[in-house]
Amino acid sequence: MSPRSTVAVRTLPALPPWLAHALRTQRGPVPWSAVVRGALAAGPLLLTAVLAGHTSLGVVAAIAAMLAGINDRPGSRRTAVRRLGAPALAGAAGLLVGTYAGDHVGAVTLTLVLTALGLLAGGMSAIGPVASGGGTQLLVAAAIGAGMPLPDSGWARALAFLAGAGWLIVLRLALPTPGAPAGDFRFDGERAAVAAVYEAVASLLDAAGTEHATVRRAALTAALDQAQDALAGPRLRRYASSAAERRLHAQYAAALPLAEAATALAWAGEPLGGRAAEGPRRLAAAVRESAATGPLPAPARSAPALRALDDALLQAAHAFDQDGGSDLHTRRRGARDLLRTAFGAGGREYGLRVALCFGASAAIAQALHHSHWYGHHTHWYWLPATAVFLVKPDLGPLVSRVLCRVAGTVLGALLFAGFAAVLPHPQGLVALVAVCGTLIPVSTRHFAAQTAVVTVLVLSLVMVGGEPQASVGRIGETLLACALVLIVGHLPMPGERGGHVRARLASAAGAAHAYLAHVLDGSDDRAARWTLRRDAYRALSEARAAIALSAAELPALARHTEGTDEVAALLERLVDTTTAAAVHLDDTGRLDRRHGDRLTELLGELAAHRERVGLPAAVAGHAVTV
Repeated sequence: MSPRSTVAVRTLPALPPWLAHALRTQRGPVPWSAVVRGALAAGPLLLTAVLAGHTSLGVVAAIAAMLAGINDRPGSRRTAVRRLGAPALAGAAGLLVGTYAGDHVGAVTLTLVLTALGLLAGGMSAIGPVASGGGTQLLVAAAIGAGMPLPDSGWARALAFLAGAGWLIVLRLALPTPGAPAGDFRFDGERAAVAAVYEAVASLLDAAGTEHATVRRAALTAALDQAQDALAGPRLRRYASSAAERRLHAQYAAALPLAEAATALAWAGEPLGGRAAEGPRRLAAAVRESAATGPLPAPARSAPALRALDDALLQAAHAFDQDGGSDLHTRRRGARDLLRTAFGAGGREYGLRVALCFGASAAIAQALHHSHWYGHHTHWYWLPATAVFLVKPDLGPLVSRVLCRVAGTVLGALLFAGFAAVLPHPQGLVALVAVCGTLIPVSTRHFAAQTAVVTVLVLSLVMVGGEPQASVGRIGETLLACALVLIVGHLPMPGERGGHVRARLASAAGAAHAYLAHVLDGSDDRAARWTLRRDAYRALSEARAAIALSAAELPALARHTEGTDEVAALLERLVDTTTAAAVHLDDTGRLDRRHGDRLTELLGELAAHRERVGLPAAVAGHAVTV
């Protein structure tokens, strides 16, 4: 063979999406502040209760702190109050209901009660991430209340649960974040989120005219969503912090016209000089450092979108020098909208699966318990509690969840068996709970790692509560729960499969239609336009996330949502074009042929895709007739 001859290289086939998702790990810096909070939460609570002679209530409080720690993600303190507090309230209610149902009704009635709770919690979970977390804690706490043998009353358990979660919320509000931006430390998350918006605008301007523009525009949408959520949370101190709060609101609002102009420039597809992005980057630094903006470089004013960018920079510089607040341009959903989501196609499908899975797991667990399959162990509640986490689609595709759950449980059970054999009781187990609480914020990057840490923590709590070591039983119940959830996940249900994805896509189509109609009507109300634009991009982001999750399922499930990604891409191009048209209308007062032809083309393509993906006729029809 000649030395110049080439050797064929065999490439490994790409992993199927359902397996690739199970191996994927989130990346990022270690959340040291959350690690500190985790170290000060479950372990110290349990230790205090043990020393005070109320071990059972300490176990409940530690469980609540553990569940709150799983939800303790990076973000502002305002967001944390809602993200941690709302699920804790739902969990306390579930614990109360489960305790009284477990004490006063028989096995059949208890199963029916838990099934009804599953239906309610499943429908709630379709509303959003916070509601989903609330649904999870409602069901887990109900199973614990019904099955965990504790001497305390239902009200005492519920108060202990609230105390455990409340302690973590207190830590979240009181402890400063390491490396927080300048200014009032209570606004570190909000300040960082607003600064990230200006950085995302600069990155999008840098990517204009390149293949990275679409990805950067999606990153800008995510940054705006995070900043909007960070600023829209409950007030922490109404009067003392109002000036800083109003300034941050004004700085966020000033970023909206910049984002609009940057989107229009990216849509035009022409490269820009580095000078265009320099202004937004200086604004980002001013937000982070709580300082003045200084002089801002003005971009060329040779096109409508560039003139809009220059005007937006001038308005932002003015807003940064003022203390006056501004609207966040967010639309709060009323009770009717929430109920429509919970009982819509997506909520009904999800609710039925959660109810069937939770109810069936409770029935099987009680049957095994009363037939003495558990021996002297009374933790039948493990099976339905495990099924709750497995049936949650926001934790990943079904098979990915099952694989990670099995791997994490086996690893965690084996680790705990080794620790339990050498650690002193209960001191060593309390220390193990504290260590696991410290590791939870890091372990949330992968479901298997999180499961392993939680398994060690839960087995430690059970043993501190007076039960013997139960690693083998934990593995067996996890395998049973995995088999049950796989079966239920593939069962046919009333209505069309993929209801959650189609509901999100229909919501995105409706938001895009409302935004387009407002722009084409020629309204001068820019605040309303920015609100509609934010609604459209947020709905599209939620639809994209649901579509990506469905695409990573097994082929038997993924096929039900085939083609939805194409519709989402069309809707994104429609909203981008609408934004570019709005900027052009502001400058010239008329819609040019390029924008009009592109809008007509996109609306036609959406109409052609409607039947294939099952979008409601009313939504698609409205969009086509604009």
